[in-house]
Amino acid sequence: MITTIGFFSIVQKPWDKPNDTLTIRARVSGDLENLRAFVPEMGDIIASDDSDYRYRAVAKRESVMAALAKLTADIDYDNFKNEVASRQGYERAAVYGDVWDVLYGLQIDRFD
Repeated sequence: MITTIGFFSIVQKPWDKPNDTLTIRARVSGDLENLRAFVPEMGDIIASDDSDYRYRAVAKRESVMAALAKLTADIDYDNFKNEVASRQGYERAAVYGDVWDVLYGLQIDRFD
């Protein structure tokens, strides 16, 4: 998920299932810290050089759902990349612009 507070990959690993938790993965630890404002009970951020996403934390599914609802409710901007620049800086907005450009290829190449 690309949001104005960070980029996240949210999955349910096998060890998450018994407790109905989700593993929230990120490329940048600060993104998970930003998310903590919406999921205060999120577990510790764990760093690993041996995994695809360097940073991860675990949280209850209900907490993640509530956080995503709050992030959605807070949308009041008309340009995503400008809002990212405002919240996270122009460097991050430029990275998201690069992602936009790559994904634009899906539209041009008509993969639907």
